[in-house]
Amino acid sequence: MNYDDHLDTIGALCPIPVLKAQKRLRNLNSGEILNILADDPAATIDFPHFCNEQGHTLVKIEEHKNFKSFFIMKK
Repeated sequence: MNYDDHLDTIGALCPIPVLKAQKRLRNLNSGEILNILADDPAATIDFPHFCNEQGHTLVKIEEHKNFKSFFIMKK
């Protein structure tokens, strides 16, 4: 999947992945996509909740062997 920016939060635990994503999204334009890599099990709950609360769109979650990729489109 194409994206406009990339953030690697592997090794970081809740709430750090969401906080870093929130900061990075500030630099994107509306409609641009941020790809976040995360291995924190809580990220599967945290990112959908974050998007719902902030109005962003969780476009896709890709599962990999030891981590997940979250694709968030900025509102």
